[in-house]
This record gives sequence, structure tokens and C-alpha cells, in this order.
Amino acid sequence: MTAAEPGTAPASDAGRGARPGAQRRELTYAVLLCVAGAGLALWASTRTWAVELTARPTPLPPVRDARTGAGLLPWLPALALVGLAGGGAVLATRGRARRLLGGLLCVLGAAVAAGGGYGLVAAFDGEVARHWPALCLLGGVLATAGGLLTALRGRHWPAMGARYERRSAGDAAPAAPGGGGRGEGDRVTGRQTTEAWDALDRGEDPTVS
Repeated sequence: MTAAEPGTAPASDAGRGARPGAQRRELTYAVLLCVAGAGLALWASTRTWAVELTARPTPLPPVRDARTGAGLLPWLPALALVGLAGGGAVLATRGRARRLLGGLLCVLGAAVAAGGGYGLVAAFDGEVARHWPALCLLGGVLATAGGLLTALRGRHWPAMGARYERRSAGDAAPAAPGGGGRGEGDRVTGRQTTEAWDALDRGEDPTVS
């Protein structure tokens, strides 16, 4: 067995050092997929998917009735809004809760994609714009991919604020030997302040020794 050269870290240590960076990248990709997909679907659902023309007696022109995706499928923008909020919530959750959230986002994305697919094949009256349902379908697919990635890999990703929690714990100064640390001085100061207020309540001047 050959000993490792001095100053050279083992391969396993190097892999562990690179792992947190890879996890943060996966987290970023998942959040971007969820937010971008839900945002795209929400925007596309507010566009005009079909224009119905109602004929009127001559010489009056026909009445144009623009129908948006939200008007045709009222639940579609609501699901997209929930997916948009859930994409941001991925950052604030961790462990099993994050995996459950990923499964929920996956289902929501699939439902949004189904709404876009319906808009592509439905026989609407009047002029029909198929590119908006197509964008809605694309957004649903992106959100589904982000939710699936979160459900499969999210348990090991870092949570928002974890870095600052570790830094705060590491910055705590140890108490000086003999109990003369900062905490002891704070307790003495607090006791003196309380005694001064008590003296004022009795009508005494705490500044007179």
C-alpha cells in the first residue's frame, strides 16, 4: 500500500469538498426551473388564446370576443401562481418537507402542462392562437422538471440561512478562565442597573455613595 504524498489530500476528501458546491448548483437549477416555468405559464395564460366573432346585421361589423387562457381555463393561472410561490419556498425548506414540496410542484407542473396541451388541441370558435398554449405547455414541463429534481435530490441540499447559522455558532467567543468573560461582565452590569432602579423607586439617589 502506497502512502499519500505530503500536502496531497485524499481523493475522498476532495470529493467531499466539491459536493456542497454541486448541491448548491442543483438547488439553483431546481428553483430556476420551477420559477421560470411557472412564470412563463402564468404569463402565457393571460394572453389571448382565441377570438370569437359574433355576426351582426349589415352594415355593423362583427363583435370580437377575446378569450384568454385564464378565461377558458380559470384554474390554470391559479396553479401557476402556486407553483411560482412553491419555487421560492424550495429555498426555505429542508429534508423531507422539501421533498414533499418537490412532489407537489411536480404535480402542479404536470397539471399546467396538461392545460397548455388542451389549448393546443381544443376546437375553439373563431381565430385561435396556438403559440400561447404551447408556451404554457413548455412552462409546465419546466416546472415539472424542477419539482422532480427537488423530490429526488432535495433532501441533501442546503437550506437558506444555514451558512449564517454556522457562522454565528463559530463566532461565539469562549469565556475567559475564572469566569471573567464577557457574559459575566454583562450580568454584573445588569445587576447594577436593577439596583439603581430599585433605589430610585425608594426615593434615594443612586449616584450618592
